[in-house]
Amino acid sequence: MREKIATALKDAINQQDKHRVSTLRLIQTAIQDRDVANRSAGKDPISEGEIAAVLVTMLKQRKESVLHYEESSQLELAQQERDEMEIIRSFLPKQLSDADTERLCAQVVNEVGAGGLRDMGRCMNALKTKYPGQMDFSKASGIVKDLLR
Repeated sequence: MREKIATALKDAINQQDKHRVSTLRLIQTAIQDRDVANRSAGKDPISEGEIAAVLVTMLKQRKESVLHYEESSQLELAQQERDEMEIIRSFLPKQLSDADTERLCAQVVNEVGAGGLRDMGRCMNALKTKYPGQMDFSKASGIVKDLLR
């Protein structure tokens, strides 16, 4: 994924797409920040799954910003955030459908051997490990909770 982002940055620089260049540099900086934090803790650079988690976090931040800008009638800034979201989303794996999410949640509940709501954390950790950036974990959380009741 790092190479894909670096290649996209080079292409954006060559095309002189300033907005795309700045967004891609933000992505690279966020990844490098996590790498530095891992290095200072004596760990390896972040994995592909962790990169996906960084991108998901960046998406959430932009969603919140869009809502804030729309509430304060700053529609141009809201559109810039949406444009950044599309660029970030292009590096994430394809999102799973609701039906696939339900099926995978049921599968993980069975694999973990969950017996009740006390196993909710184990189920969610397994989902986040197996499907980083591929599903909406807030929806998955509700599905798992219903399955464990």
